[in-house]
Formats: sequence, structure tokens, C-alpha cells
Amino acid sequence: SKVQIPPKNDLSSTIFTIFTFKYFTPLCPPDILRLSWSKSIMWPPGWRSGLRHCIAALAVPPETLGISLSHRASGWVRSVRPQKENLFLHVNDGSSLQSLQVVASSELNHRLLTFGSAVEISGSLVTSPSRKQDVELQADQIDVVGECNPVDFPFKIKEKHGLEYIRQFPHLRCKTNAFSSLLRIRSEATAAIQQYFKEKGFIQVHTPVLTSNDCEGAGELFQVEPAGQEKNQDEEGHQHFFSVPAYLTVSGQLHLEVMAGAFPGVYAFGPTFRAENSQSRRHLAEFYMVEAEISFTQSLEDLMKVMEDLFRSTTEHLLSQCPEDVALYHKHVSPGYRVRHQKYLKRNTMITYTEAINILNSSSKKFAFKTDWGSDLQTEHEKYLVKHCGDVPLFVTDYPYALKPFYTRDNQDQPLHTAAAVDLLVPGVGEMCGGSLREERLDLLKSRLAQAGLDETYGWYLDLRRFGSVPHGGFGMGFERYLQCVLGVDNIKDVIPFPRYSRSCLL
Repeated sequence: SKVQIPPKNDLSSTIFTIFTFKYFTPLCPPDILRLSWSKSIMWPPGWRSGLRHCIAALAVPPETLGISLSHRASGWVRSVRPQKENLFLHVNDGSSLQSLQVVASSELNHRLLTFGSAVEISGSLVTSPSRKQDVELQADQIDVVGECNPVDFPFKIKEKHGLEYIRQFPHLRCKTNAFSSLLRIRSEATAAIQQYFKEKGFIQVHTPVLTSNDCEGAGELFQVEPAGQEKNQDEEGHQHFFSVPAYLTVSGQLHLEVMAGAFPGVYAFGPTFRAENSQSRRHLAEFYMVEAEISFTQSLEDLMKVMEDLFRSTTEHLLSQCPEDVALYHKHVSPGYRVRHQKYLKRNTMITYTEAINILNSSSKKFAFKTDWGSDLQTEHEKYLVKHCGDVPLFVTDYPYALKPFYTRDNQDQPLHTAAAVDLLVPGVGEMCGGSLREERLDLLKSRLAQAGLDETYGWYLDLRRFGSVPHGGFGMGFERYLQCVLGVDNIKDVIPFPRYSRSCLL
């Protein structure tokens, strides 16, 4: 936000600038305070409430500065409390869970000052007599720039609305405390993930959204064709815009493998699409995926180490940078979750797929899906295994070779015949990450592609093994599932701004 210092006269502006440079700047880090000669103080993103924190850190009440801290604030009204002499407002601009208390004269016409209305306020920033906030804004003028009819507004000031209710209003739910907190958490988590990979020396790659391949091989693809264009053959006999069928990407992995042929570590962070006809609590048709490829590795342990470090560093960043937002979820959405959550950062465990099947078959619990060796693990199996192993993140390794895509490395461990693959299962969610070593042996890869009838389609992929190939591996992490795990949110539709799923594409 921006604190405007009114140019009442040149002398007061000059005194303020000199005072600030001499006394204020040494006490505040450069990234907190940036001065410009336009007589304004620029506060970095997230420092709406940071203004209050910075003044408190200085331990200098505004009135002792010798001048009035004139301020213009803007935001949305969260509460209105008229009293005999004063009118109290709480205004929030979305940059923090905390709101700014505004005090005005009770003579002010507050008919339009309703819950949800947008306002601009000018006044003086002073020390607050209340312990609930450090400062408050004594308003000289309040302008309602956007009215909000409380009768028609779907969110009521004194009612608690559950996530399922506010999900019905994707165009308005960002105005609620819960969802504004979620958006700040998403933003911080995104920054933390990118910072982690940058510090580890990974190169970020912008993989394409449009692709001609099916990385997962499951056929859950959205095909893309131009709207309003005739599907007849063109002059060269092509029936498609790109000459070949094009799809929305299900994964950027294959494109990352291309780049891993020239860099020791690459990653991508972007949207992916799956045409899964599911309305479950853990599936979306559009979601965000963090994917990484690591060159010169022949060890699943290397992949697991990166997964674990990424999970831990991102979560620690969230707990330090937006503790109030995370605490809101742990208090109101998933009470008691914080206590269990602390275990996730301290330890994890690892079992093989074969051990997992043995655990499931030894259980007295009746599962809806079979647990024979060779069958894929379902959500009910994953959640049970996590609880059985201490309710902490759980790595499951060495899946049956037949269950995995063509690019997965063959362990050649007959008679079991497993693949060098690993999934990371987390409490409350199940699978959050999936990865594998990639098959770098050309002869084995050619054989697998031929068996799948893909040898002609993936000639370029074989070229990667012919020209300077190295052992490598990678993984993908579902970003929304990560947020579910950290916040304790049951439904994945509540951790993404605009959820897309079967039979629902609002906005």
C-alpha cells in the first residue's frame, strides 16, 4: 500500500524526509522501506498491516514524530459499529488477515457504510488506545466508492459460512476471510517453491500447455480444436489445426526430460488437465503441478530427498510468512490439525509396494477395492497405509512394472518385476507426489514403446537416449493436494480459485 504525505508545505516535507533518512532507515531493512522523492513512502506487498508493525518496531508513537502521519487507506468494510460519539469501522484490503480500525465522528452519514462496501479514507494514523491493534486511522473523510447491498450480498456479517457454502459463489468468495487467506497462502507457497528450486540450482522451464503427446498414457485428454472453424481437410490434406491432434497437457514431464539433457536440474510449475469424469474430493479437471527432473542420478533416494526437502521448506516458509492465515484454517476449518501437522515436518517413513500389499492384506478392515499384488493402490488404501505407518508422510517404492508408464525404469528383479517408481502419500489426502527413475537404456525403452504401439510416435524421445543420454529421474507434486495436506482441507475444490471438474466450469 502507499502512504501519501500531503505536501502541506515544502518545509514540513523536507523535515520529514531528513528525519526519516536519519532515524527511520537504519532501523528498518531496505526491503521494508523504500523512499521516493515524490513525498510518499512505498510499502512492499503484504505491508498494509506491516505499516503498523514497522511503527511498533520503532517503538515511536506517531504523535512524537512532530508531524501528523496523514494517510489514505482503501479497502472493503468488514464491520460497522456506531456509538454515541464515534463510528468504528474495520477495513481490510486483502493484503493481511488483520483489518485496520477506522474511527470517525458519529455525525458522519454512514447509511452506505455496509458490510462489503468499498471505501477510500483519509485521516491521521495514530497510536490506538486498544490492545487489539497498534494503530488506528482517525478519519477526516470517508468516500464510499462501491456500494454493497447487505440484503442481496450472499455473505452475512454475523453468520459463519462453511467452505461448501461459499464454493457456490466463485465470483465473490475471495471477499471472505477463509478464501482471502487461502489466496495469500497460495501466493506464498508458489514463491517458496520457486525459491527452493532457485537455491538448489534448478532451471525453470515453461512447458507448453498444448501438446501432441499423452505423457501418462491413460487417455484422459482434452482434445483442442479451433472454435468456429470447419473441420474439413485443408489444401495439404490436414484435418487438424496443427496437422496432428493436439491436447491440453496432462504433464510437462516429457518436455522437462528434453531439457534435462542439457541441465543438471530443471522444473516446471503450471496448469495441467485431466479429463477424469470424477467429482471426488481429490480430483480436478484443471490443477497445478510442480514437476522436476534431475540428471545424473540412479537413485530413488535422490528423488525422495528432493520431495522431502521441497515439502519441508515450503511448509516452513508458510508457517513463518503467513502464520495468521494458516492458523485460521487450523482453528476454524480443521480444529486440532496444527498438532498433527507438526509431525509432518519432523519425520517420514518408507515401505515398498510389496510391503504395502502385505499390510493391507493383514488388516481386518474391509476395503472396497481389491488388494492383490499387481493391483493399483486406491485412495482408501493410501489413507489406511498412512495411518498405519504413524500418520506421517509415507514413501511407497517399487511398484509393479506393468502399472507404470513406458518411460519408467525397469528394476529387472524377476519374478516380481517391479519399476523404480515412488509415490509420496500424505495424511488426509493420499498420493501427493509421484515419481520415478526414467528408462535410459535404449534397447529396453524401444522394446517397451513397441509393446505399447508407440514406437513411431515417440521417435524423438528415443533420440534423447541416442545423443548424450544420462541416467535421470523426476517427480510431480500436485499443488492443490499439497495445500490440502498443509491446511487440513477436505475438498480440493476449496484450495483453488476457480475449480474445474466434471459438469462444472463456472465463470
